[in-house]
Amino acid sequence: MKKILLLSDTHSYIDDRILAYAEKADEIWHAGDIGSLEVTDALKKIKPLRAVFGNIDDHEIRKEFPLNNRFICEGVDVLITHIGGYPGRYSPAIREKLRANPPKLFICGHSHILKVMPDRKLNLLHMNPGAIGIHGFHKVRTMLRFTVDNGNIENLEVIEIERK
Repeated sequence: MKKILLLSDTHSYIDDRILAYAEKADEIWHAGDIGSLEVTDALKKIKPLRAVFGNIDDHEIRKEFPLNNRFICEGVDVLITHIGGYPGRYSPAIREKLRANPPKLFICGHSHILKVMPDRKLNLLHMNPGAIGIHGFHKVRTMLRFTVDNGNIENLEVIEIERK
């Protein structure tokens, strides 16, 4: 079993509250718009990190992290990308990959809108953790925490942090 902290859209922002949640995870997953390698460097000092680059990320971040990250974690096939859309409205850049070989868990960021929903046609779970950074239109900063264990996604929790 692994405890996952899922975040996105930090836009160069990291604080002690994010790091405190990171300490409690076994792995940290970042769905893009990192903004600065200082963010991912801070997270990597705490726990293993899996990440993708987003549309605001520069060439240094793009050298370190891929556009798409597909892997197996505790028997769960995971695909992370930054701009992915959601069931019924997937981004054209990822739509065919999802249809041809759907993962069990599809994660994206970009919208700054927290969303977790099943795609019954593709038999996958879609997650967007919203935005944990301080730049953008969102009123509340959000992340997701959950466990993956023996092919199952369990104990999903929304973390909300007041935006100052």
